[in-house]
Amino acid sequence: MKVFVAGATGVIGRRLVPMLVNSGAQVSGVARAPEKASQLRKQGAKPVRVDLFDPAAVEEAVAGHDIVINVATKIPSGFRMMMPGAFNETARIRSEASQNLASAAIAARARTFIQESFAFVYPDRGDEWIDESVSIEPAKYVVSVSHAESAADEFTRSGGTGVVLRFSGFYGPDSPHSLEIVNSVRRGIAPVFGTAESYMSSVWLDDAAAAVFAAMSVPAGAYNVTDDAPIRRGEAFDLLADTLGVKRPRAMPSWVARTMGSLGETLGRSQRISNAKFRHATQWVPTVSGLREGWDVLVNEIAKTADKVKRS
Repeated sequence: MKVFVAGATGVIGRRLVPMLVNSGAQVSGVARAPEKASQLRKQGAKPVRVDLFDPAAVEEAVAGHDIVINVATKIPSGFRMMMPGAFNETARIRSEASQNLASAAIAARARTFIQESFAFVYPDRGDEWIDESVSIEPAKYVVSVSHAESAADEFTRSGGTGVVLRFSGFYGPDSPHSLEIVNSVRRGIAPVFGTAESYMSSVWLDDAAAAVFAAMSVPAGAYNVTDDAPIRRGEAFDLLADTLGVKRPRAMPSWVARTMGSLGETLGRSQRISNAKFRHATQWVPTVSGLREGWDVLVNEIAKTADKVKRS
């Protein structure tokens, strides 16, 4: 089995590639820099240098592969999110690159195309559970998510198996966003929007990568990838403060979200997302059930990483 991975060196890709290689797959991964290519070779994958915005080049690179996985993205972090045009490159990846990869997968007669998506495009549903029957409502800055999902749908209409994975909020020790959250809570601020009673859904990065691996055998369609236990925002950040041994943080002022427009509104939605469909379709089970245990895991992994850096 030959697998092509776009985003092979990102936070999901660098976890996914070893899983694929260990399963016996021949893996080609996109690498845009020499050090990234070296990383893939060490993992047992073949690095491929290709411009994802060049349709002909993508078709040539994807030819001969059985499965195409697109986990390429470039989400801005921290206050960079609020800068004008911060999501432009991400939008282009979701729109142009996703379409190029899906078209190349069709030309290659691949059997499966897996497209990363973004669960935060679901509407605010308060305390209600959100499954895949709920229509997405992307804000203007992330409308490209619907373009990426459409690329997978096109692949399915061509006769293949197009799979969309709607991930909830990633967290892990090598996630810049996770480190920003921890540092903010240490300073006494909960870096989130929405009310304390609203729900947030998350997924541990290792579990997210395992979900992509499991998705190679599911029927076509969209699937939520999230942990088992969404949590109310107020409780979540009080628990993180307790884990860190610091005072419980104060919420960000409501005016901050208003100044961020649709971004602030999206990040403040109450989303109690269910993973039941994906769990039923696969043998995937999140190893970290939710933030109630996940904060401890995260803080311990960050400390281990810091210790390794000190010793090196």
